[in-house]
Amino acid sequence: MSVLPLVFTSGWASGINAYAVVLLLGVLGATGAADEVPAALQRTDVLIVAGVLFLIEAVADKIPYVDSVWDAVHTVVRPVSGGVVAALLAGHDGSLPELAAGAVGGTSALVSHLVKAGTRMAVNTSPEPASNFVLSTLEDLGVAGIVVFAVFHPVAAAIVAGVLLVGGIVLVAFLWSRVRRFLRRRRQRREERHLAAEREGSAPVG
Repeated sequence: MSVLPLVFTSGWASGINAYAVVLLLGVLGATGAADEVPAALQRTDVLIVAGVLFLIEAVADKIPYVDSVWDAVHTVVRPVSGGVVAALLAGHDGSLPELAAGAVGGTSALVSHLVKAGTRMAVNTSPEPASNFVLSTLEDLGVAGIVVFAVFHPVAAAIVAGVLLVGGIVLVAFLWSRVRRFLRRRRQRREERHLAAEREGSAPVG
């Protein structure tokens, strides 16, 4: 069977939490639970780095506004990670060219990352932090469940990931007014900080 369904699902999951994908696949491969995981993801140093970064993201991703900054930083990291993981999976399997797999994984990771970032911007317009924490926890659990499911049932997992991706795009489009409100507030805060810095710089010394 082609590795394409696993490539697509791992890309989708990487767009939400790339470190969790690397960590889960690596652990499944290292423990012998899955034969589809390439050796590069099972290396001890890779697992340690992925584990540390996963813990950092688990905290940053649950703090309002910090999560959006974290998402902005990872606009490049997540798609690249999704593409690399996809290429490694294709190279290990041999049923799909690595370049094509990287393109599929990177693209699905980019789209799911944009969906996640847009959703978080909308959530951050809410004055209470509970929804942010709940959403982040659901994302972590969803990524873990889908990745493990994809290793053993790749086609079914790819269908689920595709439905979630389309649903996420529809949700962000529905919440776009909130996203614009978030961006407007952030721009206003940036302008206020700039004006404050100018006033401090022009204040007479002594």
